[in-house]
Amino acid sequence: MISVCIATYNGEKYIGEQIASILKQLNANDEVIISDDGSTDATLSIIKTFQDPRIRVIPGPQKHSPTLNFENVLHHAQGDYIFLSDQDDVWKTNKVATCMKWLQKYDCVISNAEVTDEHLNILFPSLFKLLHVSKNKIYNALWKNGYTGCCMAFTRCVKDAALPFPKDIPMYDIWIGNVAAFTYSVKFIDDRLISFRRHPATNSCNGKGSKFSKWQQIRFRWNIIKNILKNKIGKN
Repeated sequence: MISVCIATYNGEKYIGEQIASILKQLNANDEVIISDDGSTDATLSIIKTFQDPRIRVIPGPQKHSPTLNFENVLHHAQGDYIFLSDQDDVWKTNKVATCMKWLQKYDCVISNAEVTDEHLNILFPSLFKLLHVSKNKIYNALWKNGYTGCCMAFTRCVKDAALPFPKDIPMYDIWIGNVAAFTYSVKFIDDRLISFRRHPATNSCNGKGSKFSKWQQIRFRWNIIKNILKNKIGKN
């Protein structure tokens, strides 16, 4: 069983297109779980128009925090395989099949993506190249994050190991990726399996570096390493 986990907040403009691209790749017993963080636009109404029994909407934490919203939706995921999804991207038609092939060998798969504008015109053909993504777990933990949430799929054991999220992590995908890398197995694949949409309501994705100060970045890295060590000790 596959669980696609989506965290939504005021995503009316693109959520319908994203859900449609996901549903046609799922089987009848799979699920799409949506944690909505108090949307005040038509997001929930658009979701209801699908009238698909595979879709389940749960109330979010009402904190307007992507990390807390994804933690909430992951707690409700029942599948053996977990796919993370943003509310405004579009999945390529081979995303699920490609990731599932690799998930038979690895516990976490991170795919490449093409970066597009709001109309899905390609801005950068490779997210990996744009962000200079490394496949080295030490580099990703100590220097620069290589894990992008909407490109991730993983097994239930990774989900169970990552929950609950520590309170002092910088972002959910950094935490999940490092848990998978240091506790289980990770595979980066070059297949570009989503259109990673950038638009005025999203944070910029230009490859020019972090918006955080060097001190903040050091503190974030220390928090990740500290919690990974605690997590590994606690699981043993």
